[in-house]
Amino acid sequence: MKNINFKHGGNIYLHAKKNNFPISKIIDSSASIIPFNTPKFLIEALYSEIKEGNYRYYPDKDFNNLKEVIGEFHDINPDWVLPGNGAAELITWVGLEASKIGKNCLPIPSFVDYERALNCWDAKYIFSELPKEWSNKTPQPFPIKTNSDVMWITNPHNPTGQLWSRKSLESVLNKYKFVICDEAFLSITPNGETESLIPLIGTYDNLIIIRSLTKLFSIPGIRLGYLVSSSKQLNLINRHRDPWPLNCFAIKAGKTLLKNKRNYNNWIKKIHDWIKIERGWLFSELLKTNKLRVHFSSTNFFLIESQKSLLPNIDYLASQGILIRECKSFRSLNENWARISIQTHEKNKKIIREIQKSFLN
Repeated sequence: MKNINFKHGGNIYLHAKKNNFPISKIIDSSASIIPFNTPKFLIEALYSEIKEGNYRYYPDKDFNNLKEVIGEFHDINPDWVLPGNGAAELITWVGLEASKIGKNCLPIPSFVDYERALNCWDAKYIFSELPKEWSNKTPQPFPIKTNSDVMWITNPHNPTGQLWSRKSLESVLNKYKFVICDEAFLSITPNGETESLIPLIGTYDNLIIIRSLTKLFSIPGIRLGYLVSSSKQLNLINRHRDPWPLNCFAIKAGKTLLKNKRNYNNWIKKIHDWIKIERGWLFSELLKTNKLRVHFSSTNFFLIESQKSLLPNIDYLASQGILIRECKSFRSLNENWARISIQTHEKNKKIIREIQKSFLN
């Protein structure tokens, strides 16, 4: 197995214990999760699952009702949908299928779970570095071309926040034997859905799309994601999995969130309006810290860059109950980089104040 610094953001329990902070007082800007309370209609639906005692039965391991809801939501064949225990579980099994096809390409920096998944199956893979400079124009053309069989894409990209155009990604589909496109942040991103590859499902049987609902609805503790594909690999993936990868609460959450489009659209509008306002404000305020360079993002997080290590700043912020994502665990980045996710306005103001203080210490 290749050496890998397997690290995520969102380690809130560890930091609460280390810095003696109650969890409720921590501002977690290290994981790019929507900072609002989970919608009331979802809480009520989950409570009804408890009240009715449905947890006393094995869940539907074929996810028939959930697949129908997701299929109707995206206007696709339900047989092209495979729900999973969060995106991470699905990435692991996608990695198995990708390992069988040939050499994989991972654009870097990238989400560490892709490499973890490929390592599980001793897959062959190479890295292709993304440019460290990009414009504030969205969407942008996907910039990587390699001699490989499989391409892994994140749209919008994590951790840079770049949004790739559907047109440029379609040319990728015509070049590679297998393309995995992780759209975990796409629904969060204003105008992001216009670049989704889901409308191309059925036209390209070499495409698998990964979607997640946990970040959008602030429910990472309820592991819920799904694959979309017309590829035969979808059925192969399902053969290897545990019999019940989703519990009854995750299934209920998925059906509740996607069945009522009015509730969904109202929530999306709230999220997009918040990002459009706070993204601009936070970007401009970060720029006032003259020791920082702030890189444009299409979504709800930014990369910041310094000429020296940001680890002392990150440690100081943690001591004040603020977590941001150090980036030395991302290939092609180092400790001079960090990622900050957008919070509510009051929390963003505190983040800015403490970042400025961190450069005075």
